Amino acid sequence: MMELLNLWKGWIPELIDGYGLSLEVTALSLAIGIPLGLVLALAVPAKSKVIRIAALTFVEIGRGAPVLILLQFVYFGLPTAGLTLTSFASAVVALACCTGAYTSEIIRAGFEAVPYGQKEAALVIGLNGVDALRFVIVPQGLRVALPALLGFSIMMLQATSLCFTIALPELVSRASNIGSMTFEYMPVLILAGLLFAAICVPATLFVSVLERRLGRHAVR
Repeated sequence: MMELLNLWKGWIPELIDGYGLSLEVTALSLAIGIPLGLVLALAVPAKSKVIRIAALTFVEIGRGAPVLILLQFVYFGLPTAGLTLTSFASAVVALACCTGAYTSEIIRAGFEAVPYGQKEAALVIGLNGVDALRFVIVPQGLRVALPALLGFSIMMLQATSLCFTIALPELVSRASNIGSMTFEYMPVLILAGLLFAAICVPATLFVSVLERRLGRHAVR
């Protein structure tokens, strides 16, 4: 056991650097992807056929294509069209597109969960369609969608482990490099898993508690 702890002590600084990069990619992907998801959630039911079809196409492609394919497409595919991105930028773009596609459906489900009476009440007090959306539907819909959005954010942190395929030196990539140099694959991968769990497990418990609390105060 002491030998294992000594190994981990030597590896932790490098793995922490990689984990920091994983968290940075996740944060930027969510910062771009969730607002994109909100826009798409509003665009899918739009009256304009062009906007509706464009939004649906983006959502279906983003949800249907595996994250690994999106990463490979952005990093290896776009250069053939004259657009070359770094591995970091490619990871952010690919994960942000995936986030936008998935969270659009989460947010749209939240909007649809807002009771129809709330929408009627907004119109009765004189709000127009846009103001009803801004002040009634969107705030309540996002409140309903919040636990699912947080749960998806945890999944996106875990998905950054796929970025090693495009040479991004994130946590799993660094763990793999250490394993290839020391042949201590199991100990270093266990440590990498524990680092993920250190954030993901408490975050998952928090989402469960939040979901129960919001469920008790749901608008009916």
